[in-house]
Amino acid sequence: MSHCINPYCTQPRNPGDGDFCTNCGTKLLLRDRYRVLKPIGQGGFGKTYLAVDEDLPSKPHCVVKQLHPFDRDSPIGKKMLELFDREAVSLDNLGQHPQIPTLLAHFEQDNQLYLVQEWIDGETLADELKEKGTFSEVQIRQLLENLLPVLQYVHERQAIHRDVKPQNIMRRRDSNEFVLIDFGVAKVVTETALLQTGTAIGSPEYMAPEQMRGQAFPATDIYCLGVTCLRLLTGMLPMELYDIVRGCWRWRQFLPNGVRISPQLGLVLDKAIETPLERRYRSAKAMLQDLQPLQPKPVKSHPKGKLAPPPKRSILDTLLRPVPKTPDRLISEVGVDYTELRDLLVKRKWKDSDRLTHKLLCFLVRRSTAGYLAYREIAKLPCEDLQTIDRLWVKYSNRKFGFSVQRQIYEGVDRDYPEFCDRVGWPVAKSRSPSQTFKFNLRAPVGHLPSRTWAGGLELWRHMAALSDKFAEYEENL
Repeated sequence: MSHCINPYCTQPRNPGDGDFCTNCGTKLLLRDRYRVLKPIGQGGFGKTYLAVDEDLPSKPHCVVKQLHPFDRDSPIGKKMLELFDREAVSLDNLGQHPQIPTLLAHFEQDNQLYLVQEWIDGETLADELKEKGTFSEVQIRQLLENLLPVLQYVHERQAIHRDVKPQNIMRRRDSNEFVLIDFGVAKVVTETALLQTGTAIGSPEYMAPEQMRGQAFPATDIYCLGVTCLRLLTGMLPMELYDIVRGCWRWRQFLPNGVRISPQLGLVLDKAIETPLERRYRSAKAMLQDLQPLQPKPVKSHPKGKLAPPPKRSILDTLLRPVPKTPDRLISEVGVDYTELRDLLVKRKWKDSDRLTHKLLCFLVRRSTAGYLAYREIAKLPCEDLQTIDRLWVKYSNRKFGFSVQRQIYEGVDRDYPEFCDRVGWPVAKSRSPSQTFKFNLRAPVGHLPSRTWAGGLELWRHMAALSDKFAEYEENL
């Protein structure tokens, strides 16, 4: 089987090992050596094919990259040609490393540009995430410990990858070793390039802030790798993990249920994705050092029987010291951060607190803050998280609001829902305008908040019954 590489061929698949395409007559062997088998990818600048090297007895697989047809005299065409040539230079310079594909050939044929490189037998981390799900802390540590030395190698040779992301990291099938691919946008570092503002190149979701201004540094690759780790840990797109209102990452609350990340790894990732360059890791080596297990330093002897001064503690040592749990347990067992809810309740912003409670309940069930909860979904709520939300409401409303307060009233009227609604000041039927039917102040009846705006469907009495049963379940398990 051969595949025609003529971009205008309408029937590129060819049976057998012929020399010319049966449809358009294009020569099938590139440089009389490389036979293209099938397309395996397509990007903004060209197509990628799986091929075999028929010049060698073993006929090993290789990867052929073909640049899209373009006007070489246009500004875009000149940029495409520059990037394509740059990848060849980068691979030729860096490809001696076993975790970077080796450049095999770089040539022009029939007015088309081609690049041939080593084929990596494996799959990208983007494919792995899709097939196997999110990564654990152990897997993220393995990735960082295996890939950071590769980035250090790249940076020491005065180059920057600029497009580190799950799609550009492959795992070898035979050794599980990670390979950094696609150096098409790699930038050579020079004294002037560090200060020069150019065209922003990279993948927007993983792009460091300075890349938006066309600048790149070794710390730029650190940022992209950090964001890649967040993507692999949460399964969420980077844009969903960044709070544009507060200008910060809130990735911990999107960790899958039951997944916990050690404080050490959390701090390392936080530093890797800092927006200011001065607060971010400057080198891959520095990031790798902070990943190493913390070892107690031996106490050195001091002359004349005097005790040696205590060793200086690093910032990481200080941040990782044991911290007592707060009574409100702001970060739950499933990794949801309730600090924002507490802060709103402290300020008595009842309406904002009510909206956030709605989002939190939906997120705890389906990892999405949109929509409403059916009464059957209430059983899926983590008991301890439900108790945390309730405890915050009860504490900061001085025991006037909260789910447990509502439950006490509900059970006190023998689960008579119309009577319960009358006691807490809710309309019996669900209103289309909650802001007009609910009161968001301490003059509201006891048990008035949180409101039932999170409840979906028409049988609202079932939600209160299910909520009361959920609290009973928690009490039975104590």
